[in-house]
Amino acid sequence: MRKIFLVCLVIIALPCFAQQQPSPGSSETRSQEKKERKREKIDSLRKQEEEGVITYTRQTDFGVKLVSDGYGIFMDIGKAKSIKRSVLYQLEIAERKSPREIKQSTGYPSASPFIYGKQNFVYCVKMGMQEQYLLANKANKNGVNITCNIGGGISLAVLRPYYYEIGNLNTEEESFGLPPFDSNYVILGGPTISQGWDNLSLTPGVYGKAAVRFDYGHYTKTVTALEIGLAGEYYTKKIPIVYGSPANQSFITAFVDILFGWRRK
Repeated sequence: MRKIFLVCLVIIALPCFAQQQPSPGSSETRSQEKKERKREKIDSLRKQEEEGVITYTRQTDFGVKLVSDGYGIFMDIGKAKSIKRSVLYQLEIAERKSPREIKQSTGYPSASPFIYGKQNFVYCVKMGMQEQYLLANKANKNGVNITCNIGGGISLAVLRPYYYEIGNLNTEEESFGLPPFDSNYVILGGPTISQGWDNLSLTPGVYGKAAVRFDYGHYTKTVTALEIGLAGEYYTKKIPIVYGSPANQSFITAFVDILFGWRRK
């Protein structure tokens, strides 16, 4: 009787056990095979790098940057010279702000908020080159590759006048203009996005920067990285941003970059 019971139990359990085993063409099997191929590829890239072979020769990055006096966007095109050294060609566009900028509202329903005393929008366009050096290759442990980037180039400060919507108390006329205003005028609002582009002024300069980059996808075709650093800029003329605040000719800033991109051979 016990033997018959055990045989019945085995017969009942076999379909359940077979159902749990992934079939050769199932999605679970394909997923396991994909993971295994990816693991083998990463092991192969690690072995090539240990032997001095450059696994990826070109890299394109783009991202956003948070600067101590503004924000911006950028793009890098990199070329590997060796395992430990690469060259990055960079383009960056950022807006510079003054710590004295405070946005205010006039209370008029149709008026735009304004920044009292602001004189110019300042956009910094930079083109340059950086040398990238490998500091620590920790990809075998936690997937993080640490590099040091040092370089610089040319910078162009583009100044766009900041217009105010003003009203004349004597004539009740409204127009856009620049401060300073006398007691006959009142600020009704700030500029529209289309104003000031026909009256741009350009100030050339140079810049240099140094940063540490943490690459979280060293052995993959995609780039996901974080960069932290310091930058210095010097212009041929002082850059006025806010009335009543000293215009500076040189700037020292800290920045954090968030990068995304891809690699290729």
